[in-house]
Amino acid sequence: MPSRYRVPAAIAVSFFVGATVTLTHGVLAEKQAATAASGGLPLDDLRNFVEVLNKVKADYVEPVDDKTLLENAMRGMLSGLDPHSGYLDKEEFKDMNEITTGKFGGLGIEVQAANGVVKVVSPIDDTPAAKAGIKPGDLIVKIDDQVVKGLSLNDAVTKMRGDPGTKVVLTVVREGAAAPLIFDLKRDTIKVTSVRSRELEPGYAYIRIASFQTGTGKSLNDEIAKQKKLAGGTLKGVVLDLRNNPGGVLNGAVEVSDAFLEKGPIVSIRGRDKDSNHEFDATPGDELNGAPMVVLVNGGSASAAEIVAGALQDQHRAVLLGSKTFGKGSVQTIMPMQNETAIKITTARYYTPSGRSIQAEGIVPDIVIEPVKVTRIDQSDVVEAIHEADLKGRLDNPDEKKKATAAAAAGAAAAAAVKATTDDSKPDDADKKDLAVSDYELFQALNLLKGLAIARSN
Repeated sequence: MPSRYRVPAAIAVSFFVGATVTLTHGVLAEKQAATAASGGLPLDDLRNFVEVLNKVKADYVEPVDDKTLLENAMRGMLSGLDPHSGYLDKEEFKDMNEITTGKFGGLGIEVQAANGVVKVVSPIDDTPAAKAGIKPGDLIVKIDDQVVKGLSLNDAVTKMRGDPGTKVVLTVVREGAAAPLIFDLKRDTIKVTSVRSRELEPGYAYIRIASFQTGTGKSLNDEIAKQKKLAGGTLKGVVLDLRNNPGGVLNGAVEVSDAFLEKGPIVSIRGRDKDSNHEFDATPGDELNGAPMVVLVNGGSASAAEIVAGALQDQHRAVLLGSKTFGKGSVQTIMPMQNETAIKITTARYYTPSGRSIQAEGIVPDIVIEPVKVTRIDQSDVVEAIHEADLKGRLDNPDEKKKATAAAAAGAAAAAAVKATTDDSKPDDADKKDLAVSDYELFQALNLLKGLAIARSN
């Protein structure tokens, strides 16, 4: 991987960590002294803070130690900024680093705090949560006998974690369900397989990326090589599945995008500190040699997954199919502190190759297919997707007034073209029928991919 992809290790996207930015005590003290000397330190507010601290220590119904009060103050200061900033104690910081490697203990759910409850962004593939049927958009209102309202997100996550083999009961509210749903789950060691693949039909491959880790780029190349071998050396087309992918490390997203692009921008990062701005460009070499691609996305596709989807869409390298993505267009930096704790703080927004921010907007696929089941649908199964824009305290989109009407029009035209192709398609074997029933979006993606491959060969 070219050296320019080695961004400052502090930059991470979504819920994962890649962090080594620190300020020495001397540098920090020097900055604080300079701020005080310039009259910028809000002394009245600090006196008020100390007064509140003393009153709590003196008058709260039970004794509270200084460490707890100060840690709570730091948590409140950071969590009040936006849904993705926060304070990490020693155990939380350790857990975050474990998540980056793809192995950690728990249930396998990516979550966000929202209005006093915990919202599921997406379950992770092949984990207790996914197997039990927990869905994106579910609201976790109770963990065992503990009501979630009033708990911090970190406290709620801690309660859901535990030793493999132990049990936890989640009470979930789902849009359209007549009553809360009860999930009796057994914790497990979560080993996230970042990339896996299989052959759909001779020459057509399916590649699933569940999350972006430090080794995702290499794993992708290995899976592509495996599928090429099965296809006799050349692939006719690939379906890249990013559905319910909550994101991960930035470098993983850049490496995946670069695998399919010959040149041009992949993503740019822009923050308040101009020295921290970065732009990532593709290097020569397309692993598929220009073979057509269809990328599957939905409301659970977030952050790093949206970077890949946005890059491939803007560069016209792939057709996006599915439903609108989550809309997390911000970058978090993990800053370790001197006492083995850390803070996670939003430091920048990222922009797709065309210069658009998807923060609280999401990416509209070229072909929109809302989630459906080719079976009798119970109304209680219908869930309204939760996006970044629904989160309390989320960042605004700087380009909010510039709506992508052209993209919507292109999507409608593409949808009409695909409808003409797929309406008359009739599966001629059991495998196709099973695919149409079990995964309608993938079935449509394969039909589209075959049409693109035919058009490319003519």
